[in-house]
Amino acid sequence: MPLASPPLPPKALAWLNQRGIRTRDDLLRQGVVHTFLQFKAAGLPASARLLFALEASARGLHWNQLDDDDRQQLKRALAAHPPVRLPPAADDGERFMRRALALAAQAADVGEVPVGAVVVHEGEIVGEGFNQPIGLSDPSAHAELRALRQAAARIGNYRLSGCDVYVTLEPCPMCSGAMLHARIDRVIYAAADTKTGAAGSVIDLFAERRLNAHTACFGGLLADEAGTMLSEFFRARRTAAP
Repeated sequence: MPLASPPLPPKALAWLNQRGIRTRDDLLRQGVVHTFLQFKAAGLPASARLLFALEASARGLHWNQLDDDDRQQLKRALAAHPPVRLPPAADDGERFMRRALALAAQAADVGEVPVGAVVVHEGEIVGEGFNQPIGLSDPSAHAELRALRQAAARIGNYRLSGCDVYVTLEPCPMCSGAMLHARIDRVIYAAADTKTGAAGSVIDLFAERRLNAHTACFGGLLADEAGTMLSEFFRARRTAAP
């Protein structure tokens, strides 16, 4: 069933249509609370009444047909929901991820697992790094942590609010914890890591509300290129092994 006004305000309906959310099924797949938080992330007016209107639309009702229990349940779901932000613009996202891939290639050149990362603030790279735990004899020398250290030194603050991290492999628990502690706005990663990924593949630290999470995650950007680089690195290492 197509979404309509009422119960949705006309401007909200137009925004939903632009994002491909045109039917009740679309809204249910996206999630009412998630969609409401996307409105807020886009800087659009997002009152409790809009939240109720979205829920009513998903049910095929008018917003004033929701009872007090419905509204309280929505407010609890809103409080418990992980942070939601809009993904980066396609051109920007690819540009920064390609820099991360170039850094990953540098790691491979010196025999390290090819992972690269950059920290971006207001459209500018302020920190970058590639894996180097072997070369530096440092178990914490992952690409993300090296990039975070550089960014924090440049900005002059360990809190990196307003910054994004682009990394070629889904972050591990160590790096995810550091990014949460730094209050990174968004993490954009390429390939998933089914062995140690902490952005949903094994665990999802970014969705753990008890950690006071501030970071939204987006995966899959240039995933094939990052995955191929990793596969070729490990294939070559197996071939070279005695």
